[in-house]
Amino acid sequence: MSSLDAYGSGVDPAWLGVDWSEHQSWVVADGTPVNVIDIGPKEAPVLLFIHGHSACWQHWLEQLPHFMETHRCVALDLPGFGRSPIDAPVSMERYARTVDAVCEELEIAAACVVGNSMGGFVAAELAISFPRRVERLVLVAAAGMSGKYIGLPTAVIAHPGGMMLGRVLFGLGGLTEAQKRLLSRRPRGRKLAIDFVCTRSELLHPALVQEILGGAGRPAGAPAAVDLATYDFRDRVPDIACPTLIVWGDRDLLVPTSCSEEYERAIPDARRVVYDGTGHLPMVERPARFNADLAAFLDEDPGEVRPSRASAAA
Repeated sequence: MSSLDAYGSGVDPAWLGVDWSEHQSWVVADGTPVNVIDIGPKEAPVLLFIHGHSACWQHWLEQLPHFMETHRCVALDLPGFGRSPIDAPVSMERYARTVDAVCEELEIAAACVVGNSMGGFVAAELAISFPRRVERLVLVAAAGMSGKYIGLPTAVIAHPGGMMLGRVLFGLGGLTEAQKRLLSRRPRGRKLAIDFVCTRSELLHPALVQEILGGAGRPAGAPAAVDLATYDFRDRVPDIACPTLIVWGDRDLLVPTSCSEEYERAIPDARRVVYDGTGHLPMVERPARFNADLAAFLDEDPGEVRPSRASAAA
């Protein structure tokens, strides 16, 4: 097996050596304080990372140290997730406006925008509604093209009974720091905690799993799930005009891999990579492969014709 196809990042990931508090700040965007990590040379090309549902900026910990020498890397907590508070109705449109406002406040004219799951939905909406902001787009297991989410039909999620159940389930998702440490410490605990999004979560670094668990139980969980289920932008996806890389896992249980094909068909300048033996978090599960594919995409000539291909992983 190639080292690029290794599962996880091993016993000494680079992100553990970074004092992230030195790069954290608050940005008031669209009227809401947003927790932002901003690291790397300010004059460098910008990589903007958007996390998914029940997630937080730490889902990009395997990417930030890898690219921070050559790019200005910005990762944020969407309102109602991570440390960012929420004071307005949740919607994919509103999240796109918030990201645009964060860029405005940080004086980022345009960026390569990378989004996972719900964050991919938001990134695609940003590329449609604020095309000047998005030079390149990376959709990682992105929501928005499926009639199902977390294995449930979107009609069920949007039903009043489903919304009530969602409030209960997402409300229970919050864990104390002691509980997160306990779950992440042992392989069996890691499997129990995040096996529904990762295929081999017992192999992930315990500290990373603990950070990932920090995104659960936040107030935007239930309303964001409903908007994911009810907001339909599929007829607008062909308006995305920038080069687009689509990354998926072949064992994604939350957003079907078939959605990667739908995005590829809909976006004029897109290509797709699918990782074998990988779930809903390719950037966490296959960080070396993901970082290599992202770096290659960043280096490509925008006018180059790029055929679809698949990246194999054991």
